Amino acid sequence: MNTRVVITGLGIIAPNASGVADFRDALQEGRSGIRHDAALEALQFSCQIAGTPVVTAEMQSRYFDALELKGFNSSAILYGVLAGMEAWQRAGLTAAVNTDWDSGCIFGTGSSGIDKLREAIYKVDEGQVRRLGSTVVAQTMASGISAWLGGKLGLGNLVTTNSSACITGAESLLMAYDRIRAGKATRILAGSTSDSGPYIWGGFDAMKVCTFKSNDNPATGSRPMSATAAGFVPGAGAGAFVVESLDSALARNAPVCAEILGGHINSGGQRNDGTMTAPNSEAVQRCIREAVREAGISPSDIDAINGHLTATGKDALEIQNWSTALGRSGTDFPYISALKGMTGHCLSASGSVELVAAVLQLQHGFLFPNINCEDLHPDIRAVVDPERIPQQLRYKDLQVIAKASFGFGDVNACVILKKYHANG
Repeated sequence: MNTRVVITGLGIIAPNASGVADFRDALQEGRSGIRHDAALEALQFSCQIAGTPVVTAEMQSRYFDALELKGFNSSAILYGVLAGMEAWQRAGLTAAVNTDWDSGCIFGTGSSGIDKLREAIYKVDEGQVRRLGSTVVAQTMASGISAWLGGKLGLGNLVTTNSSACITGAESLLMAYDRIRAGKATRILAGSTSDSGPYIWGGFDAMKVCTFKSNDNPATGSRPMSATAAGFVPGAGAGAFVVESLDSALARNAPVCAEILGGHINSGGQRNDGTMTAPNSEAVQRCIREAVREAGISPSDIDAINGHLTATGKDALEIQNWSTALGRSGTDFPYISALKGMTGHCLSASGSVELVAAVLQLQHGFLFPNINCEDLHPDIRAVVDPERIPQQLRYKDLQVIAKASFGFGDVNACVILKKYHANG
């Protein structure tokens, strides 16, 4: 079956902007969403800065009623519902009156309701089980985000939550793509979300993978591809997509943001140089090559890369892996962008947040600035001409973008997106 699959709606809750229009402005401005976090300082974290989305009471009231918000404190579900509902509406869709058997939801997360779970644990330990309330399970179950979205929209097709560390967002998009290509759904609301706060970020601080050198200057703290990168800045948020067949989109005169050409997911099996926290380079390169093959394009067709690039010691290795997989280097290397300089590392939401950025780049023809890498790492400079790593906004007619995510557990995902053209 040669079904063309497109993205017709986007939604975003990010550290530097909430809502697609403001997020596009933030990208083009190079706006940082990384700020000092008083809670992290009070708890004596080494890293006392973070990328936490700003969500107002007015934003919450758009999609949650007063009863739902009573005792509600699951940031992953909050971010995911806000992003998912925005994507659905921007695709020109409304909530179903009766069950919509043709539409589903694949929305991932790494955790759900960590703060709510902590609250519940204390109440249980204090013998206050009867005071837990009736929403603890719905806020903390792993599939909570897809269940909330499925209920708000009346979705009757597959409604599920995937979880694969940092590749969760890219994986959800490819799972939706595969289901639509197989003819098992007309449209899928895909995406991923993440919890925020010290109880989700504490483990990373303990691992010493977060920066501690920019607590007094938060906006400069996340430094992908920089020689002075000192670890990632924790972040959170959600990105969402309405993925559907082109035939469906055309039939209802829906806006088309981009076309999904294909992609690939694999694992390095934690063998060779791969571990729980480090990538197997052979697997990374294989993932990129297979994504290109499955998309039916040539490596030379890729205009730009939206990288994983976490501001750790693995950035140079990622660049080398891209170069080896594509057979491109120097001035022939695609343009490359690292969003985490503005948002920090949004963990299970990172792939979807960065994919929203990649779609906007295609749709509006621009390369957003790579902030905080004015001192490009010498190992990266040896592979890529610095001109291919823009540090200022640049308008460019982009046709194909490759987006990759790499995650704990030695897992990899690569998505190939194309600017939509009605004739193919």
